[in-house]
Amino acid sequence: MSNATPFPNPPDPVPLSLLNDFLYCQRRAALKAIEGWRGTNEHTVVGDSVHEQADVSGYETVKGVNLLRALPVWSDRLGLNGKCDIVERHPDGSLVPVEFKKGKRRKFDNDDAQLCAQALCLEEMFGLDIPKGAIFHARSKRRREVEFTEDLRRLTEQAIKAMHRLIEAEAVPQAVHKPQCSECSLFDHCLPEITSVPPTLARAYRAVFDTTD
Repeated sequence: MSNATPFPNPPDPVPLSLLNDFLYCQRRAALKAIEGWRGTNEHTVVGDSVHEQADVSGYETVKGVNLLRALPVWSDRLGLNGKCDIVERHPDGSLVPVEFKKGKRRKFDNDDAQLCAQALCLEEMFGLDIPKGAIFHARSKRRREVEFTEDLRRLTEQAIKAMHRLIEAEAVPQAVHKPQCSECSLFDHCLPEITSVPPTLARAYRAVFDTTD
């Protein structure tokens, strides 16, 4: 278990999944958490379908390993709550969180941090060391092991603190138009091709379209 340091003031809990959004795009996380936007596209539909397979609470044993499905987890210290798709309980008592993702087997830091945050919640809840987890990539039907190194734990906790600061400030960051923006389910709400324009052009837009007296 990492050397857990308490946050200065325990923050109000936010969904675990928001950490993934925050590391992918801080504006996306803010639009969800602060302005309440939700969006749907082909990626979210496929992702929801993948999670439906693991999001039914239950318990079963496969080859001596207990599988806890859709297990609620939380951390008062980190201000997080959510669910683990699956938590494996092995015969030696160790716990391994498993997160389902829709795509092919590949490494994304935001996915690893989300999984690490699940492990931090489980460690706080059960008082156990959880050295590793796994991500199951549905498209390639392959499993990728993730080691919860000190570097990953540090990155995860720093990101959680920064995410809470963003939400508490209630300030949505300006868009930064990137190639992956077109694949985002909030693209039509974010409008990065307009909201990420240089300040001088942004002022011109406001001057043209401002209808207030």
